[in-house]
Amino acid sequence: MLARIESDWRTAGLSAKRISMLEYVEALTRSPTELTESNIGALREVGFTDRDIHDICEVTAYYAYVNRIADGLGVSLETWIDDD
Repeated sequence: MLARIESDWRTAGLSAKRISMLEYVEALTRSPTELTESNIGALREVGFTDRDIHDICEVTAYYAYVNRIADGLGVSLETWIDDD
């Protein structure tokens, strides 16, 4: 399952709920200014609560923030991370 997700999460056989979450995460990461209420509505439709949506948004934003800090400071990847 992990290999399928890494290869392409869209075709990995995930539940509709997880796919909806990952679509939101991708949109928030790639084009945050284009998000609308419909993006949040899609999460609610598959069963996410407002608290869940807050947590998804917060974790996504924090991950982006930490990566920008690491990139900005020239932090090297850990040696155990395979870059392929």
